[in-house]
Amino acid sequence: MFDMFFPDRYVASTYVIDFEKLYEQGYRGLIFDIDNTLVPHGAPADGRAVRLFERLKAIGFRCCLISNNQEPRVKMFNEKIQVDYVYNAHKPSTKNYLRAMEIMGTDPETTVFIGDQLFTDVWGAKRSGIPSILVKPIHPKEEIQIVLKRYLEKIVLFFYRRSLTREKKVEKRHNLL
Repeated sequence: MFDMFFPDRYVASTYVIDFEKLYEQGYRGLIFDIDNTLVPHGAPADGRAVRLFERLKAIGFRCCLISNNQEPRVKMFNEKIQVDYVYNAHKPSTKNYLRAMEIMGTDPETTVFIGDQLFTDVWGAKRSGIPSILVKPIHPKEEIQIVLKRYLEKIVLFFYRRSLTREKKVEKRHNLL
């Protein structure tokens, strides 16, 4: 029932993802949300974000930021990062996920989306056929509409974790045969 909102992976932070492994697996494009995925809400790119994007470019990734924010916010964040971006994206609409892949020259099989929200980021990626990595929000301070969504996300994440536990049990049974 909730599986349309389930990410392909759920990790503690963008900064713990093994991007070298993703590249080895054939991924070439990374689409990122900004707020609470890379930096706290409204913050400029910090040293950690700058180093991450330098590393990603060195690995060989094409990167694109996709945000529901207006251009001044996205442009300000991108000043030190210098990657492609799409602002006012209307996530979870698929239109700008597809546009981001077009900009990067990738497709759903070679692209991964990284974001912190299930009902915008992950659902939009899933609807676009793109694998997604959900990260825990960087900072608890959020706008009220996001705070309300977080309560609903807790319910979905409960069922997501339960489905992973079931998959592991099934896998164990199959390994016994």
